[in-house]
Amino acid sequence: MELYDNMEFKLKGSFIPNISNSDKLKILEVTGKSVVIQMNNSKRRGVFPLDSFQYWIKRNSLIHIDENEKRTS
Repeated sequence: MELYDNMEFKLKGSFIPNISNSDKLKILEVTGKSVVIQMNNSKRRGVFPLDSFQYWIKRNSLIHIDENEKRTS
């Protein structure tokens, strides 16, 4: 899965780095090696290595929210 700026993800309980007890996160920036995120219950940004972030997606700990879901919620 390719990662793009402004994508949003739902967090499942198995997402261990969820310090702020958020239910969503948004990608702010993607570089070749890292992903900058903003969790919805935090004013601070977080940075993950790209490989680590993709690991959480593959484990279904981060579920992509598509545009249709954003409009209906």
